[in-house]
Amino acid sequence: MIEKGKRKVTKRPKSATRATNSGRKSRQTSRKKGRKGHLLPHTLVRFLQIVVTVLFFTGFYYYFVRPYAYRWRYIPGREGYGVCMPMGYEVHGIDVSHYQGKINWNELSSQQLEKYPIRFVFVKATEGGTHSDANFTNNFDSAHKYGFICGAYHFYNPNTPALKQADFFISKVKLKAGDLPPVLDIEKSGIKDKKELTLALKLWLDRIETHYGVKPIIYASYKFKAAYLNDPVFKRYPYWIAHYYVDSVAYKQNWTFWQHTDIATIPGIDEDVDLNIFNGSLNDLKEMTIGAE
Repeated sequence: MIEKGKRKVTKRPKSATRATNSGRKSRQTSRKKGRKGHLLPHTLVRFLQIVVTVLFFTGFYYYFVRPYAYRWRYIPGREGYGVCMPMGYEVHGIDVSHYQGKINWNELSSQQLEKYPIRFVFVKATEGGTHSDANFTNNFDSAHKYGFICGAYHFYNPNTPALKQADFFISKVKLKAGDLPPVLDIEKSGIKDKKELTLALKLWLDRIETHYGVKPIIYASYKFKAAYLNDPVFKRYPYWIAHYYVDSVAYKQNWTFWQHTDIATIPGIDEDVDLNIFNGSLNDLKEMTIGAE
C-alpha cells in the first residue's frame, strides 16, 4: 500500500522471522552436509574412471595392437621386402591380382633381394561363377615369361553353385606341365552351415582334380580352417595357410604354403603384396607341379 508518497513498512511477526532464519540455517546446514556426503562418491567416480581407462587401453592393445606388432617389428638380418621374414625357409613367393595394378615384371624379376629371391607366383584367375580377374591373362603369361613357377587360384563364393564355379575356372585357366596345382581360396562361409559347405567344397575339389589330374590346394586362414575345414576329408589336400604377423605357424598339422604378410613391398609393384613361403626346398616345390615325376 502507498500513502502520501511513502512506503508503508509492514513488520513481520517475530515468529515468522525466526521461522525464516531457521529455514535458512537448515538449508545451509543441508548444503554443508551434502558437500561432505559427496566427497566419497566423487572420489569413487574418479577411481572408476581411471580403472575404465586402464581397461580400455589394455583391451585396445591386446586386440588391436599386439596382433599386429610383428608387422612393424625390425630384427637385424631378417628384414626383406619391408617386413620381418620368418626364419628357416628358403623358397619365397607372392600372390597377385588386379589389386596390385599393372606390374613391371622385368623390374620384379631383376631387382629382387638376393637373400630372399621370389621363386613362385600365384595369380588370381576367377571369382564365383562369372567373374574373371581383369589382370589374370597378363599376369599369368608374364609370370611364365620371366621364369617364375606359376599357379592360379579361384576365390570361392559360397552362395554360387560349386560346380558352376569349378566349370568357370576350368574355362578360364589352362594349366600346363610345370605349373602349380589350382588353388581354392575359401574365406567366407556364407549362409551355409559347416556340413553343407563341406559338401559344396568337395564338389568343386573333385571336379577340378578330375579335370587337371592333380589334387587342388586349399587356401584359408588359420581361424577359418579350424572353424569350417576341420573335417578329415580336407586333410588329403595341400594346405596354404594365411597367418599374419607371427614368428611361426601356430597350425600343428601339415601345411604346404604360408602367407605370412599382406604388406610386402616388391620391386615392380606399386601396391602392397602378399608374401608367402613354401614349406620345403625348391626341388620339393618343382616336384609338386603338374606333370612332375
